[in-house]
Amino acid sequence: MEQQITLIATSAMGLEALVAKEVRDLGYEAEVDNGKVTYSGDLKAICRSNLWLRTADRIKIKVGEFKAETFDELFEKTKALNWGDYIPELAEFPVTGKSVKSKLFSVPDCQSIVKKAVVEKLKKHYKKQTDWYTEEGPVYKIEVALLKDVCTLTIDASGAGLHKRGFRVAQGEAPLKETLAAALVKLTNWTPDKPFVDPFCGSGTIPMEAALLGQNIAPGFNRQFVSEDWEWIGKSLWNEARMEAEDLAKYDQPLDIKGFDIDHRMVEIASNNAEEAGLGDIISYKQMQVRDFTAKSQYGVIVGNPPYGERLGEKKEVEQMYREMGQAFAGLDTWSVYILTSHPDFEKLYGKQATKKRKLFNGFLKTDYYQYWGKRPPKNS
Repeated sequence: MEQQITLIATSAMGLEALVAKEVRDLGYEAEVDNGKVTYSGDLKAICRSNLWLRTADRIKIKVGEFKAETFDELFEKTKALNWGDYIPELAEFPVTGKSVKSKLFSVPDCQSIVKKAVVEKLKKHYKKQTDWYTEEGPVYKIEVALLKDVCTLTIDASGAGLHKRGFRVAQGEAPLKETLAAALVKLTNWTPDKPFVDPFCGSGTIPMEAALLGQNIAPGFNRQFVSEDWEWIGKSLWNEARMEAEDLAKYDQPLDIKGFDIDHRMVEIASNNAEEAGLGDIISYKQMQVRDFTAKSQYGVIVGNPPYGERLGEKKEVEQMYREMGQAFAGLDTWSVYILTSHPDFEKLYGKQATKKRKLFNGFLKTDYYQYWGKRPPKNS
């Protein structure tokens, strides 16, 4: 195995720049494209990326990229790659695929051809006969992705998506992905010395991501990854990466993080999730309507993902809640407020034009992230 490999951190649309900054903060040079960030690193980069990237969807190893307009081309060019460097003799390697604006548009056929090509290469690599291959070992999920006749072949190094932090006990009807919640926090001006409030906390995802960020806890620290079973990475590199994460965590950093929700059941779920994550002493949850919110501290940050009014019969109720929110927050001129919603008239209902708006996708739903920047504290003389 070569010590330098090419990695791809996949990203939700609109979050690529955030993912790239996280990659650069880990010490790697990043190249940004739609839905992905590409970079090079050593084997330990696989471990560190999985553990630390808060806003990426998953980490993939790029095995090869080439133009393919015919099935013969796809087969021969796939077979020419060094699959034996990555996939051991008894490994399980399912093949998934996707094709966009390409001559090879049949995804099942592309998957089948890639599978056959990899098997042929591995038979030659391990000097085996025709009827040899049994898939009983660790999993190496291959993806064949075709875009405008360019084929990219990758191996998934994450397993479950990176949004699965490993500690959510329960959730509500429309839970926010942890990766998007982390992005919402990172797009604010919040620092750990200021109060942080989520007035629509649901199952508590946003406050928990704020707590992880505030104490510099690696978001993947409490879960396992498929590449931990890969012998050519080795347990020692994973142990080193986890020790680094442990050393960099700031468990003594005091935080003032609160979550409110109108539904007492969600408050209970959020509290249980925080306890499971080891954050129960850091975050406080309470049942409360947004119209009743008051702030004791002079400076702070509010981040909310309220109901959007998408469902039939909810629209008027949600719009009234947006008006009440605007009234409750009107006097908080030293607080910064950040609200994610798909409602096109949010600013009108809230009663104030945002300082800045950013388009983001909550799943497949187009939303805007409305940012209201509060006055800054005076500089110490």
